[in-house]
Amino acid sequence: MLPVAVQLRRTPRLLLGLVVFGVGVAMIVLGDFGLPGWDVLHQGLSEKIPITIGTAVILVGAVIMVFLLILREPIGFGTIANIIVIGLAMDATLLVFDEPTGTWARVALTLTGPLVIAVGSGLYLGVRLGPGPRDGLMTALARRGVTLWKARTVVEAAAFTAGYLMGGTIGWGTIWFLLTIGPSVQIALRFLSVPYIPGEPAAQDGAPLTDAET
Repeated sequence: MLPVAVQLRRTPRLLLGLVVFGVGVAMIVLGDFGLPGWDVLHQGLSEKIPITIGTAVILVGAVIMVFLLILREPIGFGTIANIIVIGLAMDATLLVFDEPTGTWARVALTLTGPLVIAVGSGLYLGVRLGPGPRDGLMTALARRGVTLWKARTVVEAAAFTAGYLMGGTIGWGTIWFLLTIGPSVQIALRFLSVPYIPGEPAAQDGAPLTDAET
């Protein structure tokens, strides 16, 4: 566990990263050429029940965190902040900006959205204050004998399929996100992670390898 003073110093960077992450996802939503897997689920939920997509992000994250608590998985302040801030940032962005009517503007939002998400990921993952709930779910399965890649594939495929069946948007933007988010987050982490302090674990509080998403 990091000293409280260190956590407090890193909190503004954590919150900034989560806001940037939420803005990046909202950009992909505004582009409307296909969403990342988890956000297909969030949008599908928002289509079925009268809530915003950001509220759906918060609700799904809260439900997952309950499972993590039951499984006694490590949860940091960053996990709780992840649940709340990303959804609020998405809703605020979608409230301020309307979906553009021009095709090229939508294409630009879809192409650059994953890069903005990567910057947000680098900022908030780089402080190592706890994993996002969705990655916490996958690492929880990995701790119980499921290989990490299988856990990630199964969980994200389930979220994607459920969201698609509820009316979530898929398209070339979905594929673009899958192709670009991993390398982009890796580069962002290289430049935006805070330096380790003596004695700090390499993966503080179970921080995941990647969290492209929310």
